[in-house]
Amino acid sequence: MIRTSERVIAVTFNVAWNDAGLDSILGELARRRAPATFFLTGDFAERHPAEVRRIAAAGHGLGNHSFSHPHFKDLDDEAGRQHEVMAADRALREAGAGRALTPFFRFPYSETSPAHIREVNALGFADIEYTADTNGWKGTEGGMTVERAVERAVDALRPGAILQMHVGASQGRTEVIDAQALPRILDALAARDYRVIDLRTLLTP
Repeated sequence: MIRTSERVIAVTFNVAWNDAGLDSILGELARRRAPATFFLTGDFAERHPAEVRRIAAAGHGLGNHSFSHPHFKDLDDEAGRQHEVMAADRALREAGAGRALTPFFRFPYSETSPAHIREVNALGFADIEYTADTNGWKGTEGGMTVERAVERAVDALRPGAILQMHVGASQGRTEVIDAQALPRILDALAARDYRVIDLRTLLTP
């Protein structure tokens, strides 16, 4: 949550599998002039450097989502966790993230612990999680629909909420529920007098 009483919400996307929904998402955000923050894995950045540059060129912020999206609790030691963070940072920079790159980190699977957050902070990153996830990443195979994704986003509306969605689809799927739901989610925000803000405003003293 962002500490505010204003009717504002931040929209974020995790990017790890592929870029299946990226064209639609970037197009819709541009049409609405809505900012977003994209949390990318280093592995994605290495495989899709042109897409990293597209997101940056569109004016959105880029955050770190680890290199290979592991369960941090399963990593043997602090050095391994540091490697995941810094290897992703290096991959994003080499892909051309440029000034769009933020000091924001989001843990894979949202598995956080106070100790792991302290480790990330020591590397110069702030942990940014979310108020609600649309669960669009589960796909129809996981029982999700566009309607349910929209409902989850609307139910989470409150001043300073951070919404998590996903770019791409797992297991070879091409349907991206969050990309389909985004126009309706943004319509719902506007209808309730909510404004989408850029998470990077948190960096302004």
